[in-house]
Amino acid sequence: MVSKYLGPRYVQLLRHWTPTLATWSVAGMIGVTWFADWQDVLRFVPWIGGKYKKD
Repeated sequence: MVSKYLGPRYVQLLRHWTPTLATWSVAGMIGVTWFADWQDVLRFVPWIGGKYKKD
């Protein structure tokens, strides 16, 4: 589907950079969780969120 809109060179570049982009995305999410109040972020994770409910 992507190759329908982009040329073969861009599809090859996208395949090459996908692991790098995924790694930086995960690192960014971990950084945001560390920088922000971690309880506010983890409140939205279903199996952990029950621990941090405010009464």
